Amino acid sequence: MSKIWFWLICLSICILIYLNPEIILPSMLEASENTLKLSISLCAIYSVWLGILQVMEDSGINKSLSKVLSPVTRKIFGKLDPVTNELICMNISCNILGMGGAATPLGMKAMGRLDDGSGKANRPMIMLIIFASTSMQILPTTVLGLRITAGSNYASNIILPTIISAVLTTLVGIFLALFIEGIKKRKKNK
Repeated sequence: MSKIWFWLICLSICILIYLNPEIILPSMLEASENTLKLSISLCAIYSVWLGILQVMEDSGINKSLSKVLSPVTRKIFGKLDPVTNELICMNISCNILGMGGAATPLGMKAMGRLDDGSGKANRPMIMLIIFASTSMQILPTTVLGLRITAGSNYASNIILPTIISAVLTTLVGIFLALFIEGIKKRKKNK
């Protein structure tokens, strides 16, 4: 089956190039140029926010943020060791600031520390997945940067809808996880 797809794609490319290369080749070059521009813009956006994240770490703001968010994380994730709690708090704060790319490595480290070796996702792991997936954002910096780069006149119009949808999806995700956990406990007790 894969050989058929390979030959169909090759045949399509040959037909497109030989039928009208004056249209195809400039379009391909323009698409490549746009892709490169977008990649450079994203690198610039991430460089700024990763720099801010490093300043937060060097100045100790991340430890302060971890202390502030500890009561919330303790309620949601349960009792955590200080390093895991700090990683989760930094992951959440990066997501709040719209730095999903910076939040991912922190979330992966936290997920590794939450793993109990059972081969199954435990409650703290599930909650971290919910927070990472719903990406609770107050300031969607990456999307704002992309909209500004694309020339949007009203790039910031997405802030309120982003906040509303992030809060709702996070709350629904937490509710569903706790609901399913309750169902599983009831089945176990029977």
